[in-house]
Formats: sequence, C-alpha cells, structure tokens
Amino acid sequence: MINLNTERLIYPFTAIVGQEEMVLALILNAINPRIGGVLIQGERGTAKSTAVRALAALLPKIQVIRDCRFGCHPRIPSTWCSECHQRFIAGEKPETIEKATPFVNLPISATEDRVVGTLDIEKAIRFGLRAFEAGVLAEANRGLLYIDEVNLLDDHVVDVLLDTAAMGVNIIEREGISFSHPARFMLVGTMNPEEGTLRPQLIDRFGLSVSIKSITDLKRRILILKRVLDFENDPYRFIKTWENCEKTLSNRIVQAQNMLPRIKITHENLEMIAEVTSQFKIEGHRADLVIQKTAIAHAVFNNRTHLEPSDIHVAAQLALPHRLKRKPFDQPFELPVLEDTVKTIIYPERAAKLQEILNDKRDPLTIQDPHNECGFYIVG
Repeated sequence: MINLNTERLIYPFTAIVGQEEMVLALILNAINPRIGGVLIQGERGTAKSTAVRALAALLPKIQVIRDCRFGCHPRIPSTWCSECHQRFIAGEKPETIEKATPFVNLPISATEDRVVGTLDIEKAIRFGLRAFEAGVLAEANRGLLYIDEVNLLDDHVVDVLLDTAAMGVNIIEREGISFSHPARFMLVGTMNPEEGTLRPQLIDRFGLSVSIKSITDLKRRILILKRVLDFENDPYRFIKTWENCEKTLSNRIVQAQNMLPRIKITHENLEMIAEVTSQFKIEGHRADLVIQKTAIAHAVFNNRTHLEPSDIHVAAQLALPHRLKRKPFDQPFELPVLEDTVKTIIYPERAAKLQEILNDKRDPLTIQDPHNECGFYIVG
C-alpha cells in the first residue's frame, strides 16, 4: 500500500489518466507474473515509469520466511530455496514476517554477475552454499523487476533475465559448482523506440507488449495537468485522496490471484486461441500460452471462474502485436487490421453479425465510467 512515511512519494496508480492498455497489461501481470512480463514502448513523458513505480507501491505486502535472503513463501515449500529447506530438515520451524513487495530497478549498466549473483569458488568448496553472493534476481524474487530503457541493456543480460523469468529459478554454475534459488518476479521493460529497438527474438520473449502515445484529447490533457499539479503542490493530501481507490484495486488483484486455481478452461476456449494464432501464422507456441494465461487473469480480475470470448479478445490484443511477422521492408502492421481479424475469429455470432462486429469500434480493454471515482472499469 501507499506509505506516507517513505522518502520518495509515489504518484498513485489509480490516478493515472488514460493509457488503458498499459494499465491493464500491468494489472494482469501483477495477477499472474507467469504471463511473462510487459514491454512498454512509447515516447518520453507518457507515464511509463510513473505507472511501473505506482504499481509496485500499490501491491500488497507479502509474507516471507524471516532471515531468508530470497524472500521464500512460508506456505509453499515447493518454492523454497535450498537454505530454507536445510533449516526445515534440521528441525527449524520457519518464522513468518511481512514485508513490502520488492521493487528492483535494474540499471542499464548492470553486468551479468550483478544480475545473477556470484559464487566464491574457494568458499563454496570450504563452507558450502552461503558462498553465494545474491544478485538482482534474488532481490526481485516475488516482486517487480523494472528495466528502464531496456533496449539499451546488453542483449545477453536481457536474455538471462527473460530465461529466468520464464523458469522461475536462477541457476548459477561456475567451475563445476552450481547454486540455484527461486526467482519468480514480474518483469517490466520500458523503452523509447526512437532510441533504438530490441532484437525481434528478445521482443517475442516478453509476454505482453503495449505501444503508447501522448494523449491528444483536450479534456484528458487538462485532467493530467490538474492531477499532476495537485500531486506536486500537496503530495500527502493527493495520495490520501486516492487511498481508497488504491486499496480497492489492490484487494481486487489479491482476490483475482486467489481465484486463479479455480478457473475452468473449455476445449472451445483453446480452439479460439489456436485459431487466432494460426490465422496470423505466429511461429512457435509461446503466444498461445501467453494468450491463455492473460485471458485467465482477465477473467478472474472480472470475478469469473470461466473464460468468455472477451477475455481471449483482450489477451490477443496485448499478446500479438509484437509477434506479428514482418519482412525487413514491410509496412508496419496496422492494429485495426489485427482488431477486426480477431473479432471475426473469436465471437461465435461472427457469421450472422460480421458487419455489426466490425463496426463496433469501442475499445474492449476499458470503458470510462463517470460514476467510477477510481477512473475506469475493466470490462468482462
């Protein structure tokens, strides 16, 4: 939650104006980090960093085993590090404490050793596992790992981060000695495409991707100005004003996380997902899995234990744009084409109501509601 005693006051997540795709992609990854993270592409000054930091401040505290440097979950032994397992086998009962959800900002100058950690070979031979010096991946376990200007980070380091995010474990091997620890985290990368891009192979590894632009709507620009000025003039009062909205969203995320094991997936759901990815000739099966996980997160966020076509629709919009195959001199793929094609595939009534569906230009991601003091509702 928001802590007014921290030195750096964080602009509330629910006070962000617009940028609905980015907001939703972050929320869904917070519900299920196994979606694979978010790549946010956009020009300067479009609230990319603000949104990421705000989400981290919004997330609830987590329970961890006291004195565990990896923040192991006390009630899920299958995810414990080797040190927690050894203490448990020795008869030590884990003591539980609460701490804030970790937020780690990775500098673009970070080396591989700083990211994965280091093993002191001599000490490892003489004293065992505690010769491991934890890196960024250990600090980020069960939290949020943020990389600003991810396109400027060394490609090999990005590869390591994405591999670890996918596996949920960090494995370090040096001179025949290995050490592993849990590393489950939500990965968020932001970048300005004008300053260079990532290799296609790396972009594909991010679960979701959103491209954002400056808001041009006059009323929204005025609202942004007003809120930013209010925050700068009296941040404590502004944060207090949005406290209920922050708590509401935080509780909704926790509720959705608890509902994940109860979700029911039908063969028809899987058929829809496969049909969408086949239609766009998506290589591999990563996109199918990401769409499935994202659709599930969207369903439970809307308090449902079953998938509806709209869940798959939203998931496809967030998971496919950065995976659409283009040749070097092809024109950029137009998102309205993606939108129309997805609509015709997903909705069962497409044959009878094709034109009506194509004419419906409402954004399926969010609907602004004047009666909602927290800014937006996510539709189901």
